[in-house]
Amino acid sequence: MDRQHSNIISGLLNLQLRQVENTLKLLNEGATIPFISRYRKELTGSLDEVQIGDIKQHAVRLDELDKRREAIKRSVEEQDKLTPELRQLLDSSQSISELEDIYLPFRPKRRTRASVAREKGLEPLAEIIMQQKEENPGIVAHNYINDEIPDVDAALQGARDIVAEWISEDKLARDRTRNLFDREAYIFSRLVKKKEDEGEKYKDYFEFSEKLNRCPSHRLLAIRRGEDEGILRVSIEPSEEKALDILKRLFVKGTGESSHHMDIAVADCYKRLLGPSLETEFRAASKEKADGEAISVFADNLKQLLLAPPLGQKRILAIDPGYRTGCKVVCLDAEGNLLHNETIFPHPPQNDYGKAAKKIASLVSQYKIEAISIGNGTASRETEYFVKKVKFDRDIQVFMVNENGASVYSASKTAREEFPDYDVTVRGAVSIGRRLADPLAELVKIDPKSIGVGQYQHDVDQGRLKEGLDQVVESCVNLVGVNLNTASKHLLNYVSGLGPQLAQNIVDYRKQNGPFRSRAELKKVSRLGGKAFEQSAGFLRIQGASNPLDNSAVHPESYKIVEQMAADMSSSVDDLIKNEGLRTKIDIKKYTTESTGLPTLNDIMEELAKPGRDPRSKIEVFEFSSDVFKIEDLKPGMILPGIVTNITRFGAFVDIGVKQDGLVHISQLADRFVTNPNDVVSLNSTVRVRVIEVDVARKRIQLSMKDSDKL
Repeated sequence: MDRQHSNIISGLLNLQLRQVENTLKLLNEGATIPFISRYRKELTGSLDEVQIGDIKQHAVRLDELDKRREAIKRSVEEQDKLTPELRQLLDSSQSISELEDIYLPFRPKRRTRASVAREKGLEPLAEIIMQQKEENPGIVAHNYINDEIPDVDAALQGARDIVAEWISEDKLARDRTRNLFDREAYIFSRLVKKKEDEGEKYKDYFEFSEKLNRCPSHRLLAIRRGEDEGILRVSIEPSEEKALDILKRLFVKGTGESSHHMDIAVADCYKRLLGPSLETEFRAASKEKADGEAISVFADNLKQLLLAPPLGQKRILAIDPGYRTGCKVVCLDAEGNLLHNETIFPHPPQNDYGKAAKKIASLVSQYKIEAISIGNGTASRETEYFVKKVKFDRDIQVFMVNENGASVYSASKTAREEFPDYDVTVRGAVSIGRRLADPLAELVKIDPKSIGVGQYQHDVDQGRLKEGLDQVVESCVNLVGVNLNTASKHLLNYVSGLGPQLAQNIVDYRKQNGPFRSRAELKKVSRLGGKAFEQSAGFLRIQGASNPLDNSAVHPESYKIVEQMAADMSSSVDDLIKNEGLRTKIDIKKYTTESTGLPTLNDIMEELAKPGRDPRSKIEVFEFSSDVFKIEDLKPGMILPGIVTNITRFGAFVDIGVKQDGLVHISQLADRFVTNPNDVVSLNSTVRVRVIEVDVARKRIQLSMKDSDKL
């Protein structure tokens, strides 16, 4: 079956069979996606993480299909109805819907109108109507009148109920009606009576219809949410006339009385059985598709956020701004350890500006602060303005940091473990400071869906969402690499091949034995066996290790190759790293083996040129307009700097320094047609925007990036 699956996946993804087979073999052996992508390029033909993830996803679905196929076979076999023809039909089915259509006539049923009619002995009459050869079925129906069937009409009604069920279970009927749904179904939403005020935010959908296959994910999820909240009544259906025409062409074969009864049965079948059944199927399928798109948007945003530029190991003063409760201030050392915390009150109602300024200046001097990090929530602009007016004894860079999820972290078990003696305000401020130093290391401590960079994340399948976002976090952590001697257990948890228990064991080992001196020492960690070492070692870094390769992305399994290169150049490995001239003399083709080819050797040479290089870009200071602090300050036509805070399918949200993000609709992102906002902007990127419209009452700001070269 694995070979069959490989063939199917190869065709679906347009990949070579060998690539798929080798990838599935590695996955089945416990290899992670980052490890396969980075260190097994010869086997996969240099597939990237997305392609490997697609192979894994298709393999899971095919496994689920096989399990369902076998369950159906067992069920039909228990009924002594599994013929060779039916078995072949089931074996050749390539989708769940096809399998379920075949199984439908054999599925154990709850009590239905048709089953009641069968119990009354009306199946022969149903067969007569179905054949449409009897000119007067009403006369035949007289033969079925008894204590349970009082008259001819009751007999004919029961027979039609059976016929309607037969039609609804007919595979060809379902296929053709399903095709109609696929091509022409519309989604309709209507306001539930007396819900106007309660459902004001769903006003656009009070009287709404759109072709289902053109309805974007964000709109469909919004409609579904409105339905879940009892505001909207939603249906999915094509033209009933077209559906009935398809079914009548299949089943109504004349103009006699039997055909008349078939006509009635067809209409009843569609309205009561087939239509609702396919509506349920398309509801589920459209929701699954919308979920997939929403999760993809969230994953793209999360990746950009996690890979945001780090300031690095600097001494940071972090401020969580506030008005009445004051601004919580913390001082952190270069490793992110908390040195000091207190609260200042530079804003209303206290307005203790002078004392606050002196305190901030004193803390910067006392703790040798190199940068200030300010959370972008309440009172952030006022705090930024206040800080930039303070006179320091050194040059201090001031950064505004996105604080989404900081409150979630500060109240979490993780934060309580890190800072058991401090309250949530201190923990939140520490998180704001650490996010500036290393966004990735800090954000991995927070449930990804709480970071707030998606759309409708609470409406999508939570299992799929968690799986998708965890994969993004894992990918980012392993792309950047992890300092083995400073990483938290939360960061280590996402390293290829580790997980919660091994991450904790590494931290425990460090506490007991001090810093790791080599990657090989990892093998001494409790329960960290050969497989875990193979999967994780290449992504772990040891700064200052005696072997410089331990602070690089070169995998230990390739150390001998590098050592041989150095020997051939009559140099040390350290010389090889420092001397570009030596490296240019190396003919890497000499070092190819059965298991190590040019892709791996090229990666090794790139790593020797920049060992342990952080792939993230450099952080830049950004400043909002000094004339704008609140939404009331905005006027149409204003041109302002901003930071992209969220990207959706319908546009990008931009922080322009007024607490409420503005929307650049997809139609306003560029002077050309844009299909994907990610083609134009990225998360945390700086942009210039023009204010188009301001709705103060609804707190809505419409922005444009058109004619960006003129902004």
